[in-house]
Amino acid sequence: MTVGARLAVWPDRVVGTLGTGELDAAVIDDARGMLAQGQCGQRRYGSRGQWRRAEVSVFVQAFAPPARMLVFGAIDFAAALTRVGAFLGFRVTVCDARPVFATRGRFPDAHEVVVEWPHRYLGRTAVDPSTAICVLTHDPKFDVPLLVSALRTPAGYIGAMGSRRTHADRLARLRAAGLTEEELARIRAPIGLDLGGRTPEETAVSIAAEIIQLRWGGSGRPLSVTSGRIHTEL
Repeated sequence: MTVGARLAVWPDRVVGTLGTGELDAAVIDDARGMLAQGQCGQRRYGSRGQWRRAEVSVFVQAFAPPARMLVFGAIDFAAALTRVGAFLGFRVTVCDARPVFATRGRFPDAHEVVVEWPHRYLGRTAVDPSTAICVLTHDPKFDVPLLVSALRTPAGYIGAMGSRRTHADRLARLRAAGLTEEELARIRAPIGLDLGGRTPEETAVSIAAEIIQLRWGGSGRPLSVTSGRIHTEL
């Protein structure tokens, strides 16, 4: 280990070393996770890369903007999801066409609250593969044109709230709008992982869990019944 050593990390390659292969591997793993979220911060390790040690201090500087979470539908579930999204490091935008619901007072944890028809807002905002689009509008007049627009973006996650019956009706409307089966397969609906949750907060956790699973390729199974590396190879 060398004081002041530097290691440059990209999603697909690295340059430099912090002194040992084990330390490099641990830092690269953490740095790629932080890079995906556009986060900066200090991490501490043991001399051989052990987590939860304090022998080596590494500062991670991410030259990438924070990942975005776009939440459409100013409902109670959206308020809970906004809190969880902000906690995870997303830059969260809440959008709804109804000004009585889309207010800063109802969504204090959002970085931005927009009063506009969802598909119009999405059509003018930046979306990249790190963006999570969460459609909670649960109303065909909002979610059908919104999903048509969303499926034409490179967003890494597109989820839609509603029962299986609601989603079947939604798919029929989207097919009628000209979307292909390949495009429709990108929609995560009903949104979230099957955690058995009931409350808005529990639902928000299940949605966040699905976003994390999709981003990193996790199985979604309990770690106690899996084997091998906990973190997948990147």
